[in-house]
Amino acid sequence: MTDVLLVEDDPLLREATQLSLERYGYQVRTASDGLTGLAQFRDKAPDVAVLDVMLPHFDGVSLVRRIREASRVPVLMVSARTDPVDVVLGLEAGADDYLTKPYDMPVLVARIRSALRRANDFAEADTQAQKDESLLRFGDLTVDTASMEVRREGRLVDLTPTERKLVLEFADQPGVVLSRTTLLERVWDYAWGGDSRVVDVHMQRLRAKIGRDRIETVRGFGYKLLAGPPPERL
Repeated sequence: MTDVLLVEDDPLLREATQLSLERYGYQVRTASDGLTGLAQFRDKAPDVAVLDVMLPHFDGVSLVRRIREASRVPVLMVSARTDPVDVVLGLEAGADDYLTKPYDMPVLVARIRSALRRANDFAEADTQAQKDESLLRFGDLTVDTASMEVRREGRLVDLTPTERKLVLEFADQPGVVLSRTTLLERVWDYAWGGDSRVVDVHMQRLRAKIGRDRIETVRGFGYKLLAGPPPERL
């Protein structure tokens, strides 16, 4: 069974969410504060973590930072606060996605499934043996489409599964502008649309890792990978 770590300080919401997720077939461990959540995570890493932003003792943003120091486990953050600063802080800390309270349980489950798919794609690619015609080079950036490894100047770039999926989308269509809506659909599986801040913050993190000169922001449209000459297969 898929193991979910749910860290939520509201006892009624915590219990209701746990029961609902268990009905969907998930195994759910819970914590009521950030310190307990961190201890649970360190005791056994879950398949996915759902964290509230406002937590006693140790807030959700600090918690996701600690998680990211040791793991690429998918992290969804939830919050009753809609202030863009809170959203950006959570995503910049390393969260893969966020939801605003109140949320419908089918939406939370859909987000969990999407995050798990990205993580599973990443894990399966890491075990692939085939390498033929899987390497693409864009200047000093090399993308291995089989293993999903990304290297810059020969050095492996440490990316989350979501960031790797973004790179693959751009590498598949170098020089083509990909809109925020397109990226939400292809990377986050948002068939119903979503908050473009998720895309913008992840793009900031990705550009900082692979080089800001590699991805161009096309104002009013989206982003594109600056391929330079046609991609060279290695």
